[in-house]
Amino acid sequence: MDLRLEPRTDLYSALEPYDTGMLPLDDIHTMYWEVSGNALGIPVLFLHGGPGGGCSAEHRRFFDPAVYRIVLFDQRGAGCSTPLGETVANTLSHLIADIELLRDYLGVDRWLIFGGSWGSTLGLAYGQQHPERVRGFVLRGIFLGRQSEIDWFLHGLRHVFPEAWRKFVDMLPPAERADPLRGYCVRLFDPDPRVHLPFARAWSEYEGSCSTLMPNPELVRHFSDEAIGLARLEAHYFMHRCFLAPDQLLSDLYRVRHLPASIIQARYDMVCPIASADALARAWPSARYIVVPDAGHSVWEPPVRATVVREMELFKTRLALR
Repeated sequence: MDLRLEPRTDLYSALEPYDTGMLPLDDIHTMYWEVSGNALGIPVLFLHGGPGGGCSAEHRRFFDPAVYRIVLFDQRGAGCSTPLGETVANTLSHLIADIELLRDYLGVDRWLIFGGSWGSTLGLAYGQQHPERVRGFVLRGIFLGRQSEIDWFLHGLRHVFPEAWRKFVDMLPPAERADPLRGYCVRLFDPDPRVHLPFARAWSEYEGSCSTLMPNPELVRHFSDEAIGLARLEAHYFMHRCFLAPDQLLSDLYRVRHLPASIIQARYDMVCPIASADALARAWPSARYIVVPDAGHSVWEPPVRATVVREMELFKTRLALR
């Protein structure tokens, strides 16, 4: 089967999963998963962003379906997993355990981890806890879950996107604008959709508006469409400092430093600024560090998605040699 990259999109042709399911996790949560590509190929696990962002059919297209066994799933509370936006029994430890449950369910021994934005956080945390189950990493738009990164999202972005930030905080009464996370949490978890829906959309549109180098209304609409899961889970994880100790992912890097890795970071990523990728690359000198010079945070910006596909192509050879 000769599947080639489409020259105008930099992505592989659209494909459908050959296996899907809903995996019960506990008395509350059920997880959507799917597998596409080569059933006998190199297993690759796609970790979506957010938290709460969910997967899409387009995410399958980063991977050569003749070579990779492509596994996508929606994390607790996200996408097609149920219940949407649920934060009870939803911590980083739960997500790591869910990945192990899925790996065992699918009969995967070791897999390549691909994670972007929050997916890079989860990928590193999972790999550091289960290094024997990982063949390597492709990490993009690095977020290390540190308080400084959370503070940047909530406050620092006003220095680059003052209009978007002002629209975000102006949803709150003036007395609450100094602590938008707390103010948003009160509204996002209000049971009345007349209260929580406008705030979920405002949170999600704020992130979407800051995610590209040039304005992209279509991307902002996409963020708005997945507002409940994205806004509630991001706020929940931010309130709990992503369930990480200070600098945990850098401190525990010794557990995975022997594995092959690529770190992809756009120079003008304002949602996850390049300082975190730089810190990770300096702590992991054997990793390939690629700075995309002309893009922002979104993986859908052409220079970023082209770089992602190129790194996945290189990993076909890197893994074959191991």
